[in-house]
Amino acid sequence: MRRRFSRKVSPSIIKELDVFPKVPDACIETSISGGTVSLLAFTLITILTIGEYSYFQDSWIKYNYQVDTNISSKLQVNIDITVAMKCDYVGADMLDQTEAIVGESGDLQYEPTYFELSAKEKAWQRMVQNIQRQLNKEHNLMKFLIKSSFNGTKATKGPRDVDSTDPPNACRIHGSMQLNKVAGNFHILAGKSYHFPFGHAHVLSTKNPEVYNFSHRIDHLSFGVPSPGLIHPLDGSEKITETNMYMFQYFIVVVPTEINTYKVSTNTHQYSVTEKEKKLVGIKKHEIPGILLKYDISCLKILISEEGMPTSQFFLRLCGIIGGIFSTAGLLHNICGFVINLLCCQCKPREQL
Repeated sequence: MRRRFSRKVSPSIIKELDVFPKVPDACIETSISGGTVSLLAFTLITILTIGEYSYFQDSWIKYNYQVDTNISSKLQVNIDITVAMKCDYVGADMLDQTEAIVGESGDLQYEPTYFELSAKEKAWQRMVQNIQRQLNKEHNLMKFLIKSSFNGTKATKGPRDVDSTDPPNACRIHGSMQLNKVAGNFHILAGKSYHFPFGHAHVLSTKNPEVYNFSHRIDHLSFGVPSPGLIHPLDGSEKITETNMYMFQYFIVVVPTEINTYKVSTNTHQYSVTEKEKKLVGIKKHEIPGILLKYDISCLKILISEEGMPTSQFFLRLCGIIGGIFSTAGLLHNICGFVINLLCCQCKPREQL
C-alpha cells in the first residue's frame, strides 16, 4: 500500500483527469460561414473593448448631502467691490442677527481708484462673465471645471493698471473679515460708519446728493478660505445706475462644500444669490440708497467627489463581453446552420418530384 501511494504521478494520469472534451484537428470542419462569424465576433469584441476602456478611463462627478457638523463659530468672507464714489463719501460694515458688528471699516481697505477698466481688465471681466453665462446654460461645464481643478481661470483679476492724470473717481473696498456663522447683512452706504452705545450709524460728509453714485462692480465675493480658480456667482458682475437714489439688494444663501477630486481636495463655500434693485422716489422705512448684501448660512453640506470604475469591475466586464460574444456567436451560428439544413432537406424531395 505504501508503494502505491509513494509512486510519482505521471503526465498520462493528469491527461486522463481532463474533463474538457478534446476534438482532434482532423475532425474539425472549417467553413466560410464559420470564418465569417469568427471575424464578426472578433471585430465586435475589439469595438466593445475599446469603448469599455474609454469608459474606464473616464470619471464622473457625484453629489452627496449631509448635515454640516462643523462646530466652528466663525466664517471668513472675502470682498473686492469697486463703487463709483470717492472713498470719502462711502462706508461699509457688516451686522449679524445677534446685533453684533462683526465687520468694521478697519477690517477693509479703501483704495482710491478709477471705475473705468483697462483693456486687460475688461478682457478678464468678459472672460468671467462668459463663464457665468455658460454655467447658467450648461451645468456639465461645472463638472468639467471641477475635474480640471479650475485650471485656466483666475479667482481675482490682476493689479490695476490705469494711466490717467485725473483724480480717482471710485473707491475699491477689499479685504477679508471674520463673521459669525449666523445670518446677517453687509452694506455699503453713503457716509462713514461710526459705532455708538445704542448702535451704529453712517455720518454723511456732505449733504449734496449729487456726489452719490452706487454703480458698482463686484470683482470677487466668496465665503471661507479662498480656493484658487473657483468661480463664484457674483464674480465679474457689474451694475450701472444713472440716478443717485438707488438701492441694490443681493440675497445670498451660503452652503458649505467639500470637493474631493483626483487633482484637488479642498473645503470651501458656495452660495446662491437673488438680485433685486429699485429706484427710490422718497425715503421710506427699510429703503435706503446703497448696496445691501443679506446672507444666510445653510445647515446642509454638499460633498462633491470624483469617481471612476474600479479596475476589478473593468476586468469583470471585459471578461463578460468576450465570453458572452463567443457564446452568443456560436449559438447563433449553430441555429442558423440547423435552419438552413432543415430548409435544404425539405426542398430536395420537391425537386426530385
